[in-house]
Amino acid sequence: MKALILVGGFGTRLRPLTLTLPKPLVEFGNKRMILHQVEALAEAGVTDIVLAVNYRPEVMEKYLAEYEQRFNVKITFSIESEPLGTAGPLKLAEEILGKDDAPFFVLNSDVICEYPFADLAAFHKKHGDEGTIVVTKVEEPSKYGVVVHKPNHPSRIDRFVEKPVEFVGNRINAGIYILNPSVLKRIDLRPTSIEQETFPAICADGQLHSFDLEGFWMDVGQPKDFLSGTCLYLSSLTKKGSKLLTPPNTPYVHGGNVFDRPIGQNRQELSHWSQRNNWS
Repeated sequence: MKALILVGGFGTRLRPLTLTLPKPLVEFGNKRMILHQVEALAEAGVTDIVLAVNYRPEVMEKYLAEYEQRFNVKITFSIESEPLGTAGPLKLAEEILGKDDAPFFVLNSDVICEYPFADLAAFHKKHGDEGTIVVTKVEEPSKYGVVVHKPNHPSRIDRFVEKPVEFVGNRINAGIYILNPSVLKRIDLRPTSIEQETFPAICADGQLHSFDLEGFWMDVGQPKDFLSGTCLYLSSLTKKGSKLLTPPNTPYVHGGNVFDRPIGQNRQELSHWSQRNNWS
């Protein structure tokens, strides 16, 4: 199987964490963000992974070479000469994504969740249509673009409503998809949006379905969401009794604060960034 991860550019929304590292190499839960996704994709049987990037791919090469060996996958950079949005990168990587008739995964690099790749692939194969979007339920759908289903059909998508004033549903796009290679014919090699252009076209042909995500989900592209996502991730590990967590009998700090002093280049960059943004 194949997958494309939409890495994008400078990661400015996640500053200061991305001042000295590209976003995929930032650690989330003691593991680099890109590793969470590569590991989950490999477990689902993916052997070809494309990273759609337009910023500092050379910094990631060492880490990704290690992941290739560890998980027995091939990781390829698809480098954009200009930002191509969320659909253009698929067309740019058409040689890999369209090399056979098998569907491929697409995911945003900011998304952290319990990636349901195996179940998603099985669901997509069962309905037999062109695309499937993973959706998650939210408490305040008026802040998002909401997925609306066909009448009397639990998964076939009818349309998308951006920040609805009146309640039309509470499921939103979770930034994870599985698509047939035929979708590539719908995309031009230009800056274009999969959410605003490609998906509505697939919907119009009755070929797009949704798949409900179980468990936690967070777009960690901003610092406050990064912190919220970390809490959700740790809670999920706790519920599962994960061995990744420190045993409860291990000494830890309680009722105090820990100040992790930045060092080296990162310290200097953080200082400059704070001064520019009037932080004290």
